[in-house]
Amino acid sequence: MIIDLKKLTIKSVHQHLVGGDFTAVELAESYLKNIKAKNPEINAYLEVYGDVLDQAKEADKKIKNKKAEILTGIPMAIKDNILVKGRIASSASKILENYKATYDATVIKKLKDQNAVFLGRTNMDEFAMGGSTENSAFGVVKNPNDLNRVAGGSSGGSVAAVAMDGALAALGSDTGGSVRQPASFCGVVGFKSTYGAVSRFGLMAMGSSLDQIGPIGKTVEDTEILFKEISGKDKMDSTTGMFEKYFSHKAGKKPVIGVPWHFMKDGGIDKAVIKNLEESIKKFEKAGYEVKEITIPNIKYSLAVYYIIMPAEASTNLSRFDGVKYGLRKDGANLLEDYLETRGTGFGKEVRRRILLGTYVLSSGYYDAYYNKANAVREVIRQDFKNAFKDVDMILTPTAPTPAFKIGEKANDPLQMYLADIFTVTANIVGVPAISIPSGFESVDGKKLPLGIQLMAPWNCEQSLFDAGKRFLSE
Repeated sequence: MIIDLKKLTIKSVHQHLVGGDFTAVELAESYLKNIKAKNPEINAYLEVYGDVLDQAKEADKKIKNKKAEILTGIPMAIKDNILVKGRIASSASKILENYKATYDATVIKKLKDQNAVFLGRTNMDEFAMGGSTENSAFGVVKNPNDLNRVAGGSSGGSVAAVAMDGALAALGSDTGGSVRQPASFCGVVGFKSTYGAVSRFGLMAMGSSLDQIGPIGKTVEDTEILFKEISGKDKMDSTTGMFEKYFSHKAGKKPVIGVPWHFMKDGGIDKAVIKNLEESIKKFEKAGYEVKEITIPNIKYSLAVYYIIMPAEASTNLSRFDGVKYGLRKDGANLLEDYLETRGTGFGKEVRRRILLGTYVLSSGYYDAYYNKANAVREVIRQDFKNAFKDVDMILTPTAPTPAFKIGEKANDPLQMYLADIFTVTANIVGVPAISIPSGFESVDGKKLPLGIQLMAPWNCEQSLFDAGKRFLSE
C-alpha cells in the first residue's frame, strides 16, 4: 500500500504493521525520504541516525514473531538533551558538541524495550533555555507552516519534526512550556504531565523542580499512548510519584472548565488569540462541558517566580560543565582560566545570561530576598490551584499570547521573549499536567499560522486532559 505520512497515527501504524500492509523498514524509509527533502531548510534534526533501517529490521523481527507492542516500529524523534547510549547528546551547545551518552535515559530504555525506531536527535534552544530555538548553537529551527517564523522552543526541533511529517511522534522536555508552546506554534499536540509522572533520569537538568519529559504527536491519542508507555515510578528518580491523585470531578456530573479571564485583561495578547479562545469555549460547551469564569488570585506572579527559580536551578545544574570531566576543554594559564575559557567559548549568550541571573539570586544577601521569596509565592500559587480545582475540573487558557513570531523579531529583547511563556510556566511551577491542542489558525502575510489552547488539570488527572482534548478535536 502507499504510505501516506499525513494520515498516520500510532494506532493505525501498529495495525498496518501487524496486518502486514507495510513493514517497519518501508515506513522508516518513507520518513527518511521526507526528512532528506525537508530538513535542510527546516533544520529540525541535528543528526539523522545511520542505523535507522537496522533498528526497523529488528522491529520487523519482533512483529514477525507476533511479539509486537504498541510502539514497535514507530519512527520517533528525540530531543538532543535526552541521553541515548552511545549517541551524541549535545543539548544544542558547543560545550557538549561531541559528547556521547554513556547510558540510556529511563524513557529511552522503555522505548527500546518495545523496539521503537529512533530517527535522530532534534534541534533545541541551548540547554533548553529559550522559547524560539534561536538559541541553538547549530542554527534556528524554522516553522514548517511559514519558513520566516520560529517553530517555538525549546523543543522546536522535536515539534517541527512531527509537524513536517519527519517523525510520527517525538519526545521533548518541558520546563516552562517548552513542549506546549512550540506545539501551539506548529499546529500539533504537546503534553506535559504531572511533575514526577515521567522519570527525569537521563534528561540533562535545567530546572530540576520544573523539568518534565513530554510527548509530541499529531493527535491527542498519540500523546496519550506515548505518555502511558514512558510514565511510571523509577528508582533512579526519587521525584517520580511525588504527587497523589487529586480528585475533583464528581462522577455523573457535567465536567466544568474554568477560564481565568482576569489574567488576560492586561494586554499583550493578540486579538486573534482571544477570539480563538472564545470560539474554543463554544466548542467545549457543545461537547458537553460547563465553562465558567474563575479567579486565580496570584497567577499573575507566576512568570516572576519562574524567572527566579529556573535560573537559580539552572546555574547550579550547569556548574558541572567546566571542561574537566567531559565536553569541551579550553586550556588557560591556571584552573580558573581553564573554567573561564571553556565556559566563555562553550556557552551561548542566553545560557550565560541565565547563569548570571541564577547565581545572583542565590548569592549571599539576595538569597532570602529573591529565591526564598519566590519559593514562598510558589506555594501560594499552588494553594490557589488547589482551591480552584475544588470548583472546576480543568483550567483553560491560550497556550501562547501570539501565533509564531518572525525569526529575529524578539531575539534582542529577552523580556519580550520571556513574556511569551506567560500562560505555560504556571503548570510547571505548581506541578500540574497540561496539554496544548491545535484550535485554529490566524492568517498573517498570506500564511495560515496555527493557534493552540491549553488545558490544565489537577495533579495526576492526565486522563481528564486526554478525554477533553479528544472530544474537542472531534467537534
